[in-house]
Amino acid sequence: MTTLQNTSGRTGHTESVACTVKPPVSLQIGKCRADAAHTGVCVVDVSLPYGKPVNIEEITFKNYYTAYVSLRLLRRGPGDGPARWCTALRDLPLMDNPHTEGGSQDYYSLHRTQMQVEPDHVVSLRLILRQPSSAWLTFSLEDIKIFPHTEPDPEKEVSDWLSDLILVDQHPDVEGLPDPQTVSSSIQQMWALTEVMQTNQTTASIGRFDVDGCYDINLLSLT
Repeated sequence: MTTLQNTSGRTGHTESVACTVKPPVSLQIGKCRADAAHTGVCVVDVSLPYGKPVNIEEITFKNYYTAYVSLRLLRRGPGDGPARWCTALRDLPLMDNPHTEGGSQDYYSLHRTQMQVEPDHVVSLRLILRQPSSAWLTFSLEDIKIFPHTEPDPEKEVSDWLSDLILVDQHPDVEGLPDPQTVSSSIQQMWALTEVMQTNQTTASIGRFDVDGCYDINLLSLT
């Protein structure tokens, strides 16, 4: 079973996504509110800005006597396809025991790696809360925040590094740096020379001044 991470009021996140958290709506049995029996289930809907689907990295919140939480996402389809609801998490425990205080007011986070589907292109969220114990008259989630998913910057390759050198050459204020084109040409020559040496290795000894067993007379000196 997937477990949730207790964040204990963790800070240091990137800026959260602007969203509207609606008040919890309790599910009841019966048509008349006065005669209705509480089912121990309530729903919290979270609306994101219209026309701005979000790729979710993490959802954080503070618990308030909720024993289990499920998460459903309304995701926009590819292209102009219709948005569809899907279940990302189902009945994850927030309290050690529904009848005791453990975990009842802790901070938690739901990470994208814990979800059963990729939380991308999300336009709305629905949190389904359950509290089977009759010990708590009300239960909900507080301080709900959604943080967007961002792709890490790719590592630079040699070609990118050479491009940076060319860009530096285009700025007249930079002085004292070698010509990027010359540096690039020299590096390419070094690579080519390395390849040649690796493919033409020889075990023959190389003399200091001899060429094919002969000496150039200009390199000899009489003592």
